[in-house]
Amino acid sequence: MAESGKGKGLEGVVAAQTKISDIDGQRGKLLYAGYDIADLAAHSGFEETVYLLHHLELPTRAQLDEVTGALRASRGLDGLLLQLLEATANQTGPMTALRTAVSAAGVHDADHGDDSPEANLRKAYRLIAQTPQIVATYQRLRSQAPAVAPRDDLTLAGNFLFSLSGREPDPGLAGEFDTCLVLYADHTMNASTFAGRVAAATLADMYAGATAAVATLQGPLHGGAIEQVRYMLDEIGTPDRASQWVKDRLGAKRKVMGFGHRVYKTWDPRAVILREMAERIGKQLGDTRWYEISARVQETVMEERGLFPNVDFYTASVYSALGIAPDLYTCLFAVSRMAGWTAHIREQYADNRLIRPDSEYIGPPPRSYQPVSSRG
Repeated sequence: MAESGKGKGLEGVVAAQTKISDIDGQRGKLLYAGYDIADLAAHSGFEETVYLLHHLELPTRAQLDEVTGALRASRGLDGLLLQLLEATANQTGPMTALRTAVSAAGVHDADHGDDSPEANLRKAYRLIAQTPQIVATYQRLRSQAPAVAPRDDLTLAGNFLFSLSGREPDPGLAGEFDTCLVLYADHTMNASTFAGRVAAATLADMYAGATAAVATLQGPLHGGAIEQVRYMLDEIGTPDRASQWVKDRLGAKRKVMGFGHRVYKTWDPRAVILREMAERIGKQLGDTRWYEISARVQETVMEERGLFPNVDFYTASVYSALGIAPDLYTCLFAVSRMAGWTAHIREQYADNRLIRPDSEYIGPPPRSYQPVSSRG
């Protein structure tokens, strides 16, 4: 029998070997296939990062053109997905709609029933390409606006902003959003990635694994944290109220969203980049309120509790400045993380063993069955 409480939540338990990403929580480092996230955020685009996660090498120009072309060719949603989004847009929330659409996307996949490595790579690219289009189309339809067809002359990030608004995206803002996608593309064995790998380990198909990952991300203790940070910023309202608001909340022993991390013991390296981005975007758009509130909250929490902000904290400021609806924030997490999820699913298939952990029984001891007439 296992020692009581040991490995609760599987903390400290190695569930798989991976070549895709690594974290050094003590030093605040995140690496994708050996490349520091700070270097990738500064120099790499999302399409290049997609190739890296799936092939473990940065692409040549020809390889980058190939993956970019494959993603652009796969953006369109078929009639089934459009009908599904029309039916659900005003009936359910965005993550439920996304979860359902990701599952349905496998119905008409050209490689349906083919689980070869080559087919699964094509499925992965389709999922990466269609997820942002699903989110943008859902938002358009629930806003009583017509769906916008994707363009094949924009990056995935730029096309998402175009499909969301119907307007030509600002190149600078599209570039900032592209960096957000790079930052969220993978993060080792988080809950949603683990769920996707568990599903893949049963030899369920790519779409089943991706659906399991989306469903797990939907929980407020995982992907929902960004949205909660935004609601906190709304409640604070103005920068001058931030410090006292934090002190009052901590004094009442309530959590301040966006701080602390299961792995990082210092600054989350992504939060460092997003802090600078939030300030930069605020200045570009002439409205630094979201950044200023966040900076005051961060300073006070660090002074009062010594906690560092995680990736979700400044992401809320970035998405707020971009004018994106708060309940889409978790969907944007999925838009990016689909790259990592599908890479992990393919890695699981390549060296598979059914994931079946043990459990520690803590219920009643063995006992004899008694007929209902004798139970009093």
